[in-house]
This record gives sequence, C-alpha cells and structure tokens, in this order.
Amino acid sequence: MSYDDVEIEDMEWNEELQAYTYPCPCGDLFQITKDDLKLGEEIARCPSCSLYITVIYNIEDFSDHNRNNKPLQPSNSQSLTVA
Repeated sequence: MSYDDVEIEDMEWNEELQAYTYPCPCGDLFQITKDDLKLGEEIARCPSCSLYITVIYNIEDFSDHNRNNKPLQPSNSQSLTVA
C-alpha cells in the first residue's frame, strides 16, 4: 500500500536528479522522472527505503502528443499592405 497520495503540484523539480521529488520520512526523497510520467507511471519510490507514494497528475500534461499540438508559427514574416 502506498505511503501517501501526493499531487504533482506539491512535488519539486530537482534539476540534478532530473526528477520530481517529495520528502520521505526516512530523510531521503521520493523520486519520479518525466519519462516515467509520460509512460503513465504513478509510483514515486524512495531509493533509501521501501516506501513509495502515488503521484496524482494529468498524463496529458506530460504526453508527447500534447507538445506536438502547439500552434504553428509562420516560417517567414511577411508584411501586408492594406489600402
């Protein structure tokens, strides 16, 4: 059973670990990577003990499909003269 349910907004991004982290009672950090989240993983594990948490998040926020739906930007700027 999961130690706790934690929303992704309550976790911190750790640049060094390249993972979202949350304090573990043992003194270490629960960790989950963006790649894990993209794959639908919802379990963040502590590397120092056997505890884990369930991460609550919207998978669409981390999907590659979401990134590919950005509005298209014009490749060349062209001026338009209106009479």
